[in-house]
Amino acid sequence: MNARLRNDFRARNHPAYWAFLVHRLSGLALALFLPVHFWALGQALQGAARLETFLRWTDSPLVKFAEWGLVVLLAAHLTGGLRLLALEFLPWRDWQKSLAAVAGGLALIAGLAFALAL
Repeated sequence: MNARLRNDFRARNHPAYWAFLVHRLSGLALALFLPVHFWALGQALQGAARLETFLRWTDSPLVKFAEWGLVVLLAAHLTGGLRLLALEFLPWRDWQKSLAAVAGGLALIAGLAFALAL
């Protein structure tokens, strides 16, 4: 196996790669959610009865679980973005290697806090 290929696989096992991947995928998932969000907001414009029907549907356990997933995605994207800002604007230090773990931990804490509030 040549050295270049071996290095490519090794880079994908680095925590920074996984932080990059989570940040990009959470951003993509949030962008895909936006049309659904705008559709839900549009239900209020259709009248009180349509909005009430939609709100009753949102009480289902599957929707509650999806809301929890949305909060985790938002927290993961936010903490990943803060990690990137720290990498860009702060001088490099050894502790910055731990920022990916901190970002992931904060995202999970936000998700758990939301789940407990349901």
